[in-house]
Amino acid sequence: MSDTGPAFLTTKEVADLLRVKERKVYDLAGEGEIPHRRITGKLLFPRAELLAWIEGRSLERPAVLAGSHDPLLDWAVRESECGLALLTGGSLDGLARFARGEAALAGLHIPDQGGWNLQAVQAEGLSDCVLIHWARRARGLILSEAMAPRVAGLADLRGRRVALRQAAAGTAQLWQRLLDDAGLDAADFTVAGVARSESDAAAMVAEGQADAALGLAAMARQFGCDFLPLIDESFDLLIDRRSYFTAPVQRLLGMAGKPALTEKAATMGGYDLSDLGAVRWLSA
Repeated sequence: MSDTGPAFLTTKEVADLLRVKERKVYDLAGEGEIPHRRITGKLLFPRAELLAWIEGRSLERPAVLAGSHDPLLDWAVRESECGLALLTGGSLDGLARFARGEAALAGLHIPDQGGWNLQAVQAEGLSDCVLIHWARRARGLILSEAMAPRVAGLADLRGRRVALRQAAAGTAQLWQRLLDDAGLDAADFTVAGVARSESDAAAMVAEGQADAALGLAAMARQFGCDFLPLIDESFDLLIDRRSYFTAPVQRLLGMAGKPALTEKAATMGGYDLSDLGAVRWLSA
């Protein structure tokens, strides 16, 4: 069987490949013996992982941390010298890359009805992974000095220039939710541009390209901007179980117990690390 073809196989296709009855495939999946995903109640089998399983080899994920940009996590990656590569294309991009096996970890802050990240992760039907808490982050409006005295909420930004985030960013999902809650529409604002990181969003305000941006308290402080807090969000790390025990991931997680991380968070501002390392969800 070649490596080309659909990314996921059905139960029947796997049964034909293994030359067994479909009932046997269900049994293997139920016992966790075969790579699979359960999406909307349906079993699907990732082709690449299945081929690796048949050949008796492990499919190693690349040493990549994908997902959302977090300034403190970015600093921890550099400080720990863990060797992880960063692909910070946004929470939804990171979750998709993780599901495809393209990353060992993904940083997420995706709003859901009950909080953060759980519904989005569970909807992927992932296996062999864990979601652990990294930090609570203060998020709100990063404002220019001229705008700060005039803004007490989103409605006060009508007609103003706002820096937005890319569609795959968790912040973009949160922005739309905040607009809906306030009875506002995207047409109520002027788009100053699209920022692809937390620092880029704050820089656009600091440099006068935008009047406001939905961003982190830590970035407002770094760029000398005013800040109006709106919400505390949970930033979590989705980690592959096999990758969890590799040297790069262990070196990064080792920062959790060091005073340097707590000191850096306090210096940056807007971080709460009291639940760092707590397990939020385990796959089946």
